[in-house]
Amino acid sequence: MACQSVAAVMDEQALLGLNPNADAPYRQRAMAYFEQLKESPDAWEVCAKALSQGDDHVKFFCFQVLEHQIKFHAVLNAAQQQLVRETLMKWLQCQQLMNAQPEKAFIRNKAAQVFALTFVCEYLTLWPKFFFDILSMVGLNPNGVDVYLRTLMAIDAEVVDRDILHSAEDTRRNTLIKDTMREQCIPSLVESWFQILQTYQRSHPELTCQCLEVVGAYVSWIDLNLIANDFVNLLLAQMSMEELREEACDCLFEIVNKGMDPVDKTKLVESLCQALHAAGFFSVEREEDVDFLAKFSRLVNGMGQSLVLSWTKLVKAGSAKEAGATLQALETKVPLLLQLLVHEDDDISANIVGFCYDYLHVLKQQAIMLAVIKKLTYDDEYNFENEQGEDEAMFVEYRKQLKMLLDRLAQVSPELLLEAVLRVFSNTMNWQTASFMEVEVAIRLLFMLGEALPASHGAHFSGDTMKTSTLQEMMRTQLVSCGVSSYQHSSVSLEFFETVVRYDKFFMVEPQHIPGVLMAFLDHRGLRNNSPKVRSRVAYLFSRFIKTLKHMNSFVEDILTRIQDLLALAPLENGFAPLLTSDDQLFMFEAAGVLIVNGESPVERKQALMRSLLTPLMDAFQLLLAKLLQETEEERQAALADALSHAVGFASRTSKAFSNKQTVKQCGCTEVYRDCLHCFLPALSCPVQRGALRSSVRSFLHRMIICLEEEVLPFVPAASEHMLKDCEAKDLQEFIPLISQITAKFKQQIFMPLVLAIFEVMARPAEDNDQTAALERQMLRRSYFSFIQTMTGSGMNEVMANQGAENIERILFTIIQGAVDLPDPVAQKTCFIILSKLVELWGKDGLPGFSDFTYKHIVPACFLAPLKPTFDLSDAQTCLTLSECALTLKTIYLKQGAEFLQFLQTEYLPSLQVTPQIAQELCQVLQQPDLKVLKNYIK
Repeated sequence: MACQSVAAVMDEQALLGLNPNADAPYRQRAMAYFEQLKESPDAWEVCAKALSQGDDHVKFFCFQVLEHQIKFHAVLNAAQQQLVRETLMKWLQCQQLMNAQPEKAFIRNKAAQVFALTFVCEYLTLWPKFFFDILSMVGLNPNGVDVYLRTLMAIDAEVVDRDILHSAEDTRRNTLIKDTMREQCIPSLVESWFQILQTYQRSHPELTCQCLEVVGAYVSWIDLNLIANDFVNLLLAQMSMEELREEACDCLFEIVNKGMDPVDKTKLVESLCQALHAAGFFSVEREEDVDFLAKFSRLVNGMGQSLVLSWTKLVKAGSAKEAGATLQALETKVPLLLQLLVHEDDDISANIVGFCYDYLHVLKQQAIMLAVIKKLTYDDEYNFENEQGEDEAMFVEYRKQLKMLLDRLAQVSPELLLEAVLRVFSNTMNWQTASFMEVEVAIRLLFMLGEALPASHGAHFSGDTMKTSTLQEMMRTQLVSCGVSSYQHSSVSLEFFETVVRYDKFFMVEPQHIPGVLMAFLDHRGLRNNSPKVRSRVAYLFSRFIKTLKHMNSFVEDILTRIQDLLALAPLENGFAPLLTSDDQLFMFEAAGVLIVNGESPVERKQALMRSLLTPLMDAFQLLLAKLLQETEEERQAALADALSHAVGFASRTSKAFSNKQTVKQCGCTEVYRDCLHCFLPALSCPVQRGALRSSVRSFLHRMIICLEEEVLPFVPAASEHMLKDCEAKDLQEFIPLISQITAKFKQQIFMPLVLAIFEVMARPAEDNDQTAALERQMLRRSYFSFIQTMTGSGMNEVMANQGAENIERILFTIIQGAVDLPDPVAQKTCFIILSKLVELWGKDGLPGFSDFTYKHIVPACFLAPLKPTFDLSDAQTCLTLSECALTLKTIYLKQGAEFLQFLQTEYLPSLQVTPQIAQELCQVLQQPDLKVLKNYIK
């Protein structure tokens, strides 16, 4: 009942305590009354009614009670909510009538807070027409406009202000309010601001300044297109009005600071700068108003920092062209930056420091990039004809260091490097008037980007289109299409072709450029260049280009026709130096093979093209071999053998286009390669220049085993016979890998002839002091043991097992000998690996008689080898041998079990005078599951 009686009428006595001059008891009574009204569910209604009466302190008191009620008693019934709305609008209406004496500022501020709180509570549900109601009420009445603007600022504090911490729920509500405002009323609000700014800019500057503050507060989250050119022009005009200029400057600062797309931000800042410059604001020295200049300095700082941020974003996005434009805009602001920085007033200078710092950071990055780029450039004295000179070699080395620095810079900021290269490239690609040093370094930088930038930055022309577009643009317009391939300097020519091949994937994206680049490869710019160095490198690059862009169907035959003369064997007599060396020709033959195989011609056509490629080689080979057999002069013999080897090598290289037998068959090329085998194999029997000829034919056989598979088998017996006839250790050692390949693929019975040939060579007496022969023999032994290891380790032990008891025993004894008697730890280790594997495969009756051999020879080998005086445990290889030796013992135990332990304890170890205690110890260690224990024990 007490509360209800309080609600009926205002307590006049208590209200006396609101006067600042009231005595303490009155003030205390007023405070108690305030608390009473706050706690009452409906007593505040009397305050609502009293808003339009009484003095300022009573009105403020009433607004405070109302504020508390809205804030802390959110559950008002519909009638009470309606009362709040009506009370506020009634009070606002009263403001319209108070032209002579508006309310005090502190009351208007409190009223604005109450309006804002009501808005936050009711806008989304009960009062969607909040702004329209207020705007229709206030019109252009100055008092009403004042409250409207204060209310907007209070709403900004409640809903937007980032300095105020909000709960997650409030944040969600605030986001929803802003979204709804954008949808429903922001255009109307913006229009009202424009009218206020226009209407009151001369008559009520204080209202105009308030409105400018509102625009500055709201611009961060509304559509900037609404603050269109008219608006900005109005602000620029107000920059010249003494009472408005500082607030207009602040408002422009907020517009510039708005988050937006970097390209749009650059355009906005640039248009603003042009307008400010045209209006004379850049003439800082003429301006006497230091307070305004401090604001202007802050605005310039905001514009500068916005440009730096835009540049950074564009660089990160790989938009080098746009980043370049932004950087240019940034650089044009530097004179103004310096004028403000050196101003005698510290506030003006301090306000520009942020921009200065950011710009220095950009400059530092740019400076390092440009310094590296400058140092990459050749100087006039570089001798391209003799690059082995000391100065030249030092520069090449220095360039490598610079490249590493560029790679590091790219890790820090890949986009910045992209943008820097684009600038250099764009400035240089008017190549007709540029020096070769400038053109070369520009293309070199484009080339370097491929390694410096990770693939995701477009090095492979896939992925993020923004990042790839810059590289693609440089390739298209500034390398491939601009004619720079015709620049007549070897360094530029080389760099052009290197870069084309580095970015070969570009041509998959834009295949229309392939014909133009192919012509550059094939004519005087590439393979027929005046410089032998260029021709040689281009031959290799051409082969890579063809291999990457395999499908060049429409160009295949045209290319083959154009390179025909480059595929001819160099004549021995005429004295003219051919365009390409034999090594370069290898790449040309490989490219030709790839073109034929990957073209879309019918099988018959592919077959014909491959035959026309290989027949001249076979014809030349037969003629040259006949000459070699008749030639007596050693120098001429060597030249002929060289030419023969090249012919075989070229034929071999064409087969690189095939991945397996299937592809050879599909292209109808089996027959022509078999013809090559028929043609080349007789060279193996040539009594002169055997080393070179055998080596080339052997390589060809390796390729044919891959390409023809079992089609090669008929040629193997003859080839083996030729290879094993009158063999030296070195010949055999080189022949073993081929035999391993054949055996692995076909399990062919050519195993024993090779082994017997090795035994024969090993049995020959050697001269004591012939170091070369001794080394060759050691290498042959190692190759032989590796061969046996391959046989046992890759499932081909049956090839050995099928050689008959006598042959198997001979082989096994060579392995025992290698394990025990040879002072070569590499060979010993291999032998123990073989013995361990054979025990695993053939032990416990896997091969008749092998268990007996194990006890008689393998077990003793495991003990005798480490007892040799040459067994040096300080040598790492010897330690590995000991490990394999221990593993062999362990494998015997795992295979033979308790029988082996009994053999050791009762027969073998006693024969070595080993005590029963040690014998028992060893047997216990052998039974431990951890092999390390045995290895350590043996050691």
